[in-house]
Amino acid sequence: MLDVAARTETPKTAAEVVELVAEGRPLEIVGGGTKRGIGAVAGADAVLSLAGLTRVIDYAPEELVLTAQAGVKLATLEKLVAAQGQMLPFEPPHLGRLLGAKGQPTLGGALAANLSGPRRIRAGAARDHFLGLEAVTGRGELVKAGGRVVKNVTGYDLCKLMAGSWGTLAVLTEVTIKVLPAARTELTLLFFGLDDRRAGEAMTRALHAPAEVSGAAHLPAATAARAPLKGEMAVTALRLEGFAASVAARAEHLAMALKDFGRVEQLDGPLSRDFWAQVRDVEALWKDPRPLWRISVPPAAGWRVGEAAAGEALYDWGGGLVWLLSEDNPRAAVRALGGHATLYRGEGLAFEPLDGPLKALTARVKAAFDPNGVLNPGRMGAS
Repeated sequence: MLDVAARTETPKTAAEVVELVAEGRPLEIVGGGTKRGIGAVAGADAVLSLAGLTRVIDYAPEELVLTAQAGVKLATLEKLVAAQGQMLPFEPPHLGRLLGAKGQPTLGGALAANLSGPRRIRAGAARDHFLGLEAVTGRGELVKAGGRVVKNVTGYDLCKLMAGSWGTLAVLTEVTIKVLPAARTELTLLFFGLDDRRAGEAMTRALHAPAEVSGAAHLPAATAARAPLKGEMAVTALRLEGFAASVAARAEHLAMALKDFGRVEQLDGPLSRDFWAQVRDVEALWKDPRPLWRISVPPAAGWRVGEAAAGEALYDWGGGLVWLLSEDNPRAAVRALGGHATLYRGEGLAFEPLDGPLKALTARVKAAFDPNGVLNPGRMGAS
């Protein structure tokens, strides 16, 4: 990994990005730098920083659409849309502290990694709110797709293709996203002392109930005991959002539907928001030095991760997302459950190795956008 302060290029326009990429030097692409250590780049000659692309280009609250340059900080956008009673619906996590980084996460970085917070189970993933883009491919070509410019020059759904590509296909310079009205009322139901299996059953029942749950998480006893929660037992949490009367009615219905899971308490307003910010940013696991895995599995199988892999876990998305602290590699166990694991912190291969048709397809897409391996070489196991 290059020293970000050395050999760093900070373009101010998309045209300057085109010029830099067209030179053909291998480049490490950096936004806020918070996820820089995940799948570390190898063999780059320079760092291309998006810190100079920080303008909000167009925000139309009445149309629920926002266009900004890729280097805009998430905190800036969250403050901007909150002033209009709106929110970023995919609730992107701020993982800098978790990953030991000093920078702040950016919009482009969240979309490039396709990162979504607890509301994913209700509102969808980051890619589902990614409407349009301007980007520079590894060939040094400026492309535009979706959003305000309905043009797809390659035949791909470029927004969904770029979401989760981690900067290996193109440098995002401008993005258009959908925003949504923020909830007027928020309430969280808390259940205590459930083991992972029972918590999984409770979250599954809640998500199948007509309650419109917008967050479902479980912190086992060891995880709940950590700061900032410092709980005395395991905590299972279900979030409801909307108009006050609707939230109250749904909370009553859900509490009755889950009465066999034990006593229930409520977190209202600011306390609920603080709790879900802690879940979103995985605060309970910040200070533990062990390797950290981000695991995606079918939600009903989430609790089995803790059973199959040694370590401490935090369950989000109703069990579909598991953050696991473990010295052991859980990939074989996770694959057996129909999921995959990414190493977010620690030594080793970050991304799940590909094989067969998926590996061949990925190679063809990479060759179409970045045939010479200019962008983030080696980051996802491909040059």
